[in-house]
Amino acid sequence: MIRPSNAQDFDAIFEIVNDAAIAYKGLIPADCWHEPYMTRAELCAQIADGVHFWCYCDGNDVIGVMGMQDKGDVALIRHAYVRTSRRNGGIGAQLLRELIEPSTKPVLIGTWKAASWAIAFYQKHGFRLVDETLKNHLLKTYWTIPERQVETSVVLADQRYDALNARRDRA
Repeated sequence: MIRPSNAQDFDAIFEIVNDAAIAYKGLIPADCWHEPYMTRAELCAQIADGVHFWCYCDGNDVIGVMGMQDKGDVALIRHAYVRTSRRNGGIGAQLLRELIEPSTKPVLIGTWKAASWAIAFYQKHGFRLVDETLKNHLLKTYWTIPERQVETSVVLADQRYDALNARRDRA
């Protein structure tokens, strides 16, 4: 079952993010890695900044989370993680569909360049990598991340984003 998160899910979201983010250890630049990957204070700040989490539950257990953040003219998928013990079972795909299908806005996703599995996952679900110049612009416009993370990240866009840009180009 997929449902919006509530205040009681905070600890589960925190645990899942940090459990699943271990996959980045040793892949992303060492100066970008820290433990925990996301602190409780950082998670609180993300929620306060408008990241709304959805939970994939198996009974009463939260086993996957994905956030969406409304940024005005676009929506961002943020912090998409599934417990390590439950990965590769379609949970991420179900969460992604649940969040993007009802969206009327273009959807963007940022991830680490080194996270080839994440990039492939999003491409499999219809997202495409944007070029370096556009990536830099999008990350600086819609995300609040350090310059080092901008340098070592990618952005993927859905078809709605492409359609929006095509309309802008014609105008």
